Amino acid sequence: MTPFVQIITTTPTEQDARRIAAALVEARLAACVQISGPIQSTYRWKGAIESAAEWQCAAKTRRDLVGQIEEAIGRLHPYDVPEILALPILSAGASYAAWLEEQTRPEDG
Repeated sequence: MTPFVQIITTTPTEQDARRIAAALVEARLAACVQISGPIQSTYRWKGAIESAAEWQCAAKTRRDLVGQIEEAIGRLHPYDVPEILALPILSAGASYAAWLEEQTRPEDG
């Protein structure tokens, strides 16, 4: 297993997804964030079944940055309970893994 994860979150608007993606990459918390959407989500919220169009962000990063990403998404996200899932990346090509590592290190480090 690699030292990398993919963080998934969903947002109510494309603008929210773009704002979160830009902030994560700018802060070097993620090497890349892909945005997909709109997607349709069905879920239970406050006792009722809801359905909504959402935008999904998939951020590639190092496992040791998960806590910082959770904090950043929590600050930036409009939902009371944002989805923040960290999925392990079992394997990655050597050149992509090296790029991912380089992009998530501080510029002076």
